[in-house]
Amino acid sequence: MTEKLYYIDSHIHEFEATILECESVKNGYALILDRSAFFPEGGGQAADTGFIGEAEVFDVQEKAGQHIHYTTAPLTVGQKYPCRIHWEKRLRRMQNHSGEHIVSGLVHSHFSLENVGFHMGEDCMTIDFSGELDEEQLSLIEQKANEAVRKNLPISATFPDSAVLETMEYRSKLELTENVRIVEIEGVDRCACCAPHVSNTGEIGFIKFIEHTRHRGGIRLSLVCGMDALDYVNKLQNAAFAVSRLLSAKRHEIDKAVERILSEQQKAKERTGALSMELAKLKAAAFESVEGNICVFDNVLDEVALRELVNMLTPRCTGLAAAFSGSDDEGYRYIISSKNLDLRSLSKVINQGIGGRGGGSAEMIQGRASEKAETIQSFIARLNV
Repeated sequence: MTEKLYYIDSHIHEFEATILECESVKNGYALILDRSAFFPEGGGQAADTGFIGEAEVFDVQEKAGQHIHYTTAPLTVGQKYPCRIHWEKRLRRMQNHSGEHIVSGLVHSHFSLENVGFHMGEDCMTIDFSGELDEEQLSLIEQKANEAVRKNLPISATFPDSAVLETMEYRSKLELTENVRIVEIEGVDRCACCAPHVSNTGEIGFIKFIEHTRHRGGIRLSLVCGMDALDYVNKLQNAAFAVSRLLSAKRHEIDKAVERILSEQQKAKERTGALSMELAKLKAAAFESVEGNICVFDNVLDEVALRELVNMLTPRCTGLAAAFSGSDDEGYRYIISSKNLDLRSLSKVINQGIGGRGGGSAEMIQGRASEKAETIQSFIARLNV
């Protein structure tokens, strides 16, 4: 079995190892070493990457106690090579994973909820809990978690024998009986876990909750820790700075500035709607009653006013009143109304003539048309109904 150096010291990221096996596989080469500090994928955490000699390691999997290192090039069996892990990536994952243990332990001790799902992604990690938590409860947990970081508590990993394990209380998603590795954060959490962790909570640096959603009767919490948390906060700060410049507002007052703009936009929208309705009335008044159909193209009126224009034009014709809004390049949306015709039965013919898709009731149909304005106007004009 591969000697797991990360169980001896989770901070080992450069070491030497001898190649025991090297086999060509579909996407590269599969190597087995006599010892390895590369953590294989497992427990919600992705595999370490790095180099063995000059061969790049792009994945590591554990099978029957052996670590399979997948590389981009073959290496010589029996030869010893220098190995190095992408340490920044590994350290960030340890910060996040240790932070997850703190949060899960606190949620368990304060609210008796279980961690039923864990995933560490590129942008953040998620924890699924067996019940719901409100904003106040989450705020408490985030506060307590960062207090645990500040205390710089020791984090230990042991393999208790079966007798000790039987009397020990610890968190675990599975029923485990042998070779159980217990990761303990003093006074905060005790959990079965196979992954490498930081040595003290102070190494985590910072724990920040991002968002939470309801998930399968419980809650899914998204969070970041350590340098990932710093990156996240910097992104928020940069975004807030950009918005503050656009709004000419202080960063801590951008919410008030946005509220003011939204209020002004709503007032402008209401005023525009009123003006659009008045314009629709003026447009309708310019039409005399006709025998046949009326066809109008308009890109000024809003949707409500365009519908009202059609309603006002309908009594002025014996056929149908049609209004189109859009362009030849992007197509047109249409509203067609009639008091004398069954538009539901005519919709197929109309849509064929204007390259349209849509439908509605006997009195009114709506949809989109793809034909050019000239073709549409010509079709409506000659439509004998």
